[in-house]
Amino acid sequence: MRLSTTTALAALVAAGLTSFTLTSAPASAATATAKYGDDFNGDGYRDLATAAPDTTVDGKFAAGAVVVTYGSSSGLSSANRTVISQNSASVPGAAEEGDSFGSSLASADLDGDGYADLVVGAEYEDVGNYEDAGSVTVMWGSASGLIGGATLAPPATRFDKDRAGMAVATGDFDGDGLVEVMASGNGDMWHMEGPFARSGTAGHTEYLSSGTARNLAVGDITGDGSDEVVALGGMAEDDLGGYVTMLSWDSGKLTETEIVADGLTGAVGDIDADGYADVVLGRGDKHGGEAEAGIADGGQITVLYGGPNGPGTTRPARTLSQASSGVPGTAETWDGFGDSVSMGDLSADGYADLAVGAPDEGIGDQPQAGAVTVLLGSDSGLTTTGAASFTQNSSGVPGTAETPDRFGSAVRLADLNGNGGADLSVGVDGENETGGVWYLRGTSAGITGTNSIGLTANSLGLTNSGSPTLGKDFAQAE
Repeated sequence: MRLSTTTALAALVAAGLTSFTLTSAPASAATATAKYGDDFNGDGYRDLATAAPDTTVDGKFAAGAVVVTYGSSSGLSSANRTVISQNSASVPGAAEEGDSFGSSLASADLDGDGYADLVVGAEYEDVGNYEDAGSVTVMWGSASGLIGGATLAPPATRFDKDRAGMAVATGDFDGDGLVEVMASGNGDMWHMEGPFARSGTAGHTEYLSSGTARNLAVGDITGDGSDEVVALGGMAEDDLGGYVTMLSWDSGKLTETEIVADGLTGAVGDIDADGYADVVLGRGDKHGGEAEAGIADGGQITVLYGGPNGPGTTRPARTLSQASSGVPGTAETWDGFGDSVSMGDLSADGYADLAVGAPDEGIGDQPQAGAVTVLLGSDSGLTTTGAASFTQNSSGVPGTAETPDRFGSAVRLADLNGNGGADLSVGVDGENETGGVWYLRGTSAGITGTNSIGLTANSLGLTNSGSPTLGKDFAQAE
């Protein structure tokens, strides 16, 4: 374990989806930048974009799709959703085998029209003669929801296996008030600055040879009014815990800072409400070499607190696992605790709280059934006091914990019903071998299983063909 900071992230099926599946997306006029970076129809409620990158479309295995469920005063429902593939109307490209459209997701109001837009990576898209060059598509928000899109201008030079769109993120990295998009590929990153035209053209694009980033997390860690990017490069021969870098732009100049801590997944939010966003790194234990890298049995999370000099400079870092006092569950090999992480404010008290997925957690005699742990923020940082755990065997939660449901394959803390506190959305990418999204409501007392719902792939317009893995990822947005 290394903890220092040194300077140096309806029907879309074998039969095919040829147009948007859009039902009951409430509309309202918008005239300014969207209040939320994930309100695609401008009705004042956050929406949820869920990846299903292994979906079969028109017989093309793993062509990929995205399901958007629209928020409302009653939360989510299967009736109020949009299904998008590259065979949908006005979506660039065409569904092809192995594209993995939806392999990464992010959202923000790119064109400043008052509606959030959805950025979708397809990391295995072939471009021209280049195999797996990858692509990034923006889907435009409107009063009717997402209605069409454009390809964000590709790198000037393409090559085989670039996998542009491996990870995508949005934020204001230079502090000018305009949204920017970051997309990563194999060995490079692609930084696009607003304003964005409906053609997909950015105001300015630069290419960074900053290494591969398999995941990206964004937030204002240094409190200077602009966002930093935490790039998680994955394991390397010399860093089995996962290579992590922070990218920041000071007066337009890029600075890269190595974060010497373990993490393959990440989230950013202000846990202690001190005005500086904090970084949580997740590192599950099912990738090999964990003991050698000092990773806790069953997986772990590490909290690095933000400050004017970057993460880990204002108070000691904290690492937690299911063996830590107050954390629910038991640390067991292959649990994958930390394979997914998300931050949001459950009680509207100003402290960011944390959801941690352990999708391979065994429940009873069912391996890989999955669990999600919720930990609370406080003025003293992340605390295990009041921690809670949820599975499909929890009271009120639909379904039954079974192998290999993988409850917790993705997590998202966001207020989808407008009551002021975050709700918990959970990816269950192995549910019925097709996947699903479970929605647990937030209350003043925290997350509850009462009145929670389970939205299966079938109920959201996908079929069993090709094991869509619905719930593999969620778009995270401010």
